[in-house]
Amino acid sequence: MTRPSRIAIPCLALIAATAVASGAWGAELKKVSFGTNWLPEAEHGGYYQAVADGSYADCGLDVTILPGGPQVNNRALLLAGKIEFHMGGNLIQAFSAVEQDIPLKVVAAHFQKEPQVILTHPGQGLDSWGSLKDIKLFIGENGFQSYYQWMIAAYGFKASQRAPYTFNPAPFLADPKSGQQGYVTSEPFAIEKAGGFEPNIFLIADYGFDTYASTVEVMDEMIETGPEAVQCFVDASARGWYTYLYGDPSAGDELILTSNPEMTPEQLAFTRKMLRDYGIVDSGDARTLGIGAMTDARFNSFYEKMVDAGVVPDGLDIASSYTLDFVDKGVGLDLRKTLTGE
Repeated sequence: MTRPSRIAIPCLALIAATAVASGAWGAELKKVSFGTNWLPEAEHGGYYQAVADGSYADCGLDVTILPGGPQVNNRALLLAGKIEFHMGGNLIQAFSAVEQDIPLKVVAAHFQKEPQVILTHPGQGLDSWGSLKDIKLFIGENGFQSYYQWMIAAYGFKASQRAPYTFNPAPFLADPKSGQQGYVTSEPFAIEKAGGFEPNIFLIADYGFDTYASTVEVMDEMIETGPEAVQCFVDASARGWYTYLYGDPSAGDELILTSNPEMTPEQLAFTRKMLRDYGIVDSGDARTLGIGAMTDARFNSFYEKMVDAGVVPDGLDIASSYTLDFVDKGVGLDLRKTLTGE
């Protein structure tokens, strides 16, 4: 799902790896482009890190990162064959591709948890999931049509509770008995800055919304004609994420700040901490199978929930929406152990 604008930026830099080493295809690195789903930020840190530290180049790729944003549709570029890799949102997009007979697949999931949260004011008795079912909730249209329908079906939330969210926190700040949607990596930071308090945070993934997020999508043709490039991108991205989360992220941060001058080191540090604290990237199956891990069980579980909630139709061949050929190989677990000592 495309995020609404949080940052105004007049132009977007294209960050590319420099072809400095011989790759798997000879002296020249294979040039590929990766379109993200938003402006440069720490939520993309592993990819920028892999560019900066040469992880992509080490296995043969010269990767250009094309930032997304409010006026950018990188997924359309993927479908048109203009880019090779695209950062998806959650699995609803992949299921929709099956419904529309679009020949693409998810090849990795770098967020094991959807970072979507509901925020409430502290000290108002709104400190449990059940307490949210009787208050006004500011939810955007995309959220209302997706995860909120699951909240209705699974927990008995009501459509009448929902008030439109315009991505302005002022109504939430003014009403201490309300709740607001957000990303765990971003909105809590903004609320603390604007409101002077740390909000209660309810990560919907921890209540059963078990989609993957920040997926890597490629067209079927890419898998057929360039499997080595796909494997390189998946493996190097995992290593980049381990370094960004647990090692020295300065090289990746420098690229992000260069590409997005409205970003701040303070925001980057906050986001990286929340990614670690809430297990967004490195939790569950990723702890044993490596960052980017996916399983049939998770795809099936989330699909069934979306069918029950009326978000996607029954009977889709969701097995055609992904492949496990490039993940679950433990890539980077040795690096994690070195960086964390665990």
